[in-house]
Amino acid sequence: RRRHTHRQTDRQADTQTDRQTDRVLGLSPFFVCVFSSDFPKELQIFDSPCVKCCCPAPPPKISDLMNDKDLLDLLRLKLDPNHCTVKNWKNFASRWGMSYDELTLLEHRTQGSLVHSPTQEFLLRYNQKSVSELSELCRFYQRIDVLRLLQSWMEKDWPSRWQHTH
Repeated sequence: RRRHTHRQTDRQADTQTDRQTDRVLGLSPFFVCVFSSDFPKELQIFDSPCVKCCCPAPPPKISDLMNDKDLLDLLRLKLDPNHCTVKNWKNFASRWGMSYDELTLLEHRTQGSLVHSPTQEFLLRYNQKSVSELSELCRFYQRIDVLRLLQSWMEKDWPSRWQHTH
């Protein structure tokens, strides 16, 4: 019995020290568990709503940005137009492996359509690629306007969109 009481006292002291440390750091016990990678996986899984808000959003895929109509409209405005000196959806699609015949077919299929956009079709085809890969294309083709748009979306909009769906 004494041993049991002694163990219990040690455990209580450890718990009290942990709580004091958490208070000093301004953390709740949930936050400590979430951010610690030292815990086994079983201890990292919680049903607490607190955990959901603390998990960082994963890197977005193109399929994620396709759900943002405002962003998609802006991308269409920037990448749909043909201009001899400005790289557009065709350059991006070609770089990712779309053949000349596929580009031509896509261009003819979407020409004059208010509903279908070649940019949207191109993004739909490559929707499992990451937004970071799309950003790299923007850098490669020096489309800084599109790059800034994507970066802003990834920093500001994507985390809150991800939280609302998860």
